[in-house]
Amino acid sequence: MPERLTEMLMDTWTPLIILWITVLPSIYMAPMNQSQVLPSGSSTGLKRLNEEHRVLHRSKRGWVWNQMFVLEEFSGPEPILVGRLHTDLDPGSSKIKYILSGDGAGTIFVINDKTGDIHAMKRLDREEKAEYTLTAQAVDRDTNQPLEPPSEFIIKVQDINDNAPEFVEGPYHATVPEMSVVGTFVTKVTATDADDPVYGNSAKLVYSILEGQPYFSIEPHTAIIKTALPNMDREAKEEYFVVIQAKDMGGHMGGLSGTTTVTITLSDVNDNPPKFAQSLYHFSVMEDVALGEPIGRVRANDLDIGENAKSSYDIIEGDGMDIFEITTDAQTQDGIIRVRKPLDFETKKSYTLKVEAANIHLDPRFLSGGPFKDTATVKIVVEDADEPPVFSSPTYLLEVHENAALNSVLGQVTAHDPDVSSSPIRFSIDRHTDLERQFNINAEDGKITLATPLDRETSTWHNITIVATETRNHSQVSRVPVAIKVLDVNDNAPEFASEHEAFLCENGKPGQVIQIVSAVDKDDPKNGHYFLYSLLPEMVNNPNFTIKKNEDNTLSILAKHSGFSRQKQEVYLLPIVISDSGTPPMSSTGTLTIRVCGCSSDGTVQSCNVEAYVLPIGLSMGALIAILACIILLLVIVVLFVTLRRHKNEPLIIKDDEDVRENIIRYDDEGGGEEDTEAFDIATLQNPDGINGFLPRKDIKPDLQFMPRQGLAPVPNGVDVDEFINVRLHEADNDPTAPPYDSIQIYGYEGKGSAAGSLSSLESSTSDSDQNFDYLSEWGPRFKRLGELYSVGESDKET
Repeated sequence: MPERLTEMLMDTWTPLIILWITVLPSIYMAPMNQSQVLPSGSSTGLKRLNEEHRVLHRSKRGWVWNQMFVLEEFSGPEPILVGRLHTDLDPGSSKIKYILSGDGAGTIFVINDKTGDIHAMKRLDREEKAEYTLTAQAVDRDTNQPLEPPSEFIIKVQDINDNAPEFVEGPYHATVPEMSVVGTFVTKVTATDADDPVYGNSAKLVYSILEGQPYFSIEPHTAIIKTALPNMDREAKEEYFVVIQAKDMGGHMGGLSGTTTVTITLSDVNDNPPKFAQSLYHFSVMEDVALGEPIGRVRANDLDIGENAKSSYDIIEGDGMDIFEITTDAQTQDGIIRVRKPLDFETKKSYTLKVEAANIHLDPRFLSGGPFKDTATVKIVVEDADEPPVFSSPTYLLEVHENAALNSVLGQVTAHDPDVSSSPIRFSIDRHTDLERQFNINAEDGKITLATPLDRETSTWHNITIVATETRNHSQVSRVPVAIKVLDVNDNAPEFASEHEAFLCENGKPGQVIQIVSAVDKDDPKNGHYFLYSLLPEMVNNPNFTIKKNEDNTLSILAKHSGFSRQKQEVYLLPIVISDSGTPPMSSTGTLTIRVCGCSSDGTVQSCNVEAYVLPIGLSMGALIAILACIILLLVIVVLFVTLRRHKNEPLIIKDDEDVRENIIRYDDEGGGEEDTEAFDIATLQNPDGINGFLPRKDIKPDLQFMPRQGLAPVPNGVDVDEFINVRLHEADNDPTAPPYDSIQIYGYEGKGSAAGSLSSLESSTSDSDQNFDYLSEWGPRFKRLGELYSVGESDKET
């Protein structure tokens, strides 16, 4: 190691010494106030030059360095000498002082201000900082005046191999298909070295495999990993652990190295065919198994995985190819055998099938290795089961005429037990399908008979269900639908399709078609309906009307003459006989009403009533009735309005000047509160008119007449006012003839702040006859009713 360090120092300083010797001084124009280069020992000339500031001189630049280098991580007992600064202005008399500034000046780098020697005081790391930019200047030691402009120079940290390679992205994971050829790309790794990639071989990396051979190889300079062995089988080994090394110094001895791991997984390819676990399978199944039910599973194993292991199953041979089917279970990759058609133990007791399993996704590279399929034999044994009865037909259709006699046989159903034991069968009708119990069935032979009469016009079809049950095992039941069609019999007479009313114009012409009528028949003959129309024998020679059969099975009514008059006859009745063509024929008589009407010149009906003759032109009886009804309604509204108006203005109670409510008593003494019972006469609260009689009310009419109340003696002074009022209130509540005097209140003072002033007549010098209450209507809606009452009283007095 010391010899290598010595070689590195020699390699570093040799070019620097050569450069130092061969570098040429630079020529520059000195700025104003700049010192010139003086010969050694001419101190007086230096002082004179400093005084002559106005003279400019051209001189040579005196610095003799370019770049400086320092070795990183170098340490020793003494600071390392980086370089020396010198100017040719330095006469060697210690008059010049060297100053250093910039990156690390004074801390990392120190300069001798007399000699210009620069030393590195600390160990340097190129990976932290590769170069330092500093500024040097020569000044006069006594005056600190600059002798030359400041100049920049660079100190570069020279690299040494002190950093090992690193795999920043490791560890790695890669995948390569199994059975790949040699040289198949797997993945690429990358290592980094913090050393200087330009100087020396410190960052020159070489890759190699430490573990993972002979399966994989790596390119030394590109770090590409490839397969090294052919036909690596995933089923034999799926995962490989590879260790990769990166070494600097070009892989030579003494270089630093780093390692990483690469986990390589072989991905699956379809290189293995499916294989049945056994060549023969045995299954048994009951003959009454439901269709689609699974009866067994077979499985072909495949060493591959995922999509490459998926297989499809088929039945390729056997005597039950149409009886059974096989499908693939997507989850387990099993072949599921299902029943496709019903089984019958009595017909066939066993089946033999040949099943094939084949891969779905094939790889053409491996087809030469053989077919990717396998076969197995499946034997299926059918076991006997107690089966329900079997009808001779899945459905039955019976026909019966609607006039068929009761208990007549409509048809027969048959069923048998398919089992070897052959149990007897009993038949019955599911009464949920025959709620009206219109049919019966013989339990032994299955003959269906009629229980109630049938009507085709009510229901043409009847659908019932017949039940067949084994007598030995009642749980074995079968059902079959039976449709019964009711055939038509001509048992309904034709009739008019609707109630027709014909209208005949008074100005009609002979032979004019008055009405076209049609007929309907509830029966349904096979050849369709054909109706015959005729008049009653006594109406054959009808002088007014005749009939005509149309081709569309309708009838036209024609007038024989003109000159019909409503005054002469308003309505004509024309009986018509309608017959069908059935066997036996049925007929009915319908009456057509013909009404004579007044028509316009174009034949439009205007009026069909006799009253139209007596009415004004253009005004019918209905219009007159409507006008009269409106007039009567207006009269009723007017009468009601007047009645309600008069009723509103009448007072509820008969007015009387002697009423106690108008006799206001004036007194000037002040009451003494609740305990003062001597301040006033309680008799003033009594109604003098109620002693010997009662006041009738105008707003109600009493249903019963009651005898007048007996007058009470005056109450002496000093009685309890509260008790007195409660007694009178009770009497008034129980007396239906008494007016509501309990609502009378007398006020002598309205209180302060009343906008209307006092309503009392106390302290008023006018009498009742002099009072004018018109001002009450001006006080607002609250006093409107009071003004109406007083105004009514004044009007009564005037009358």
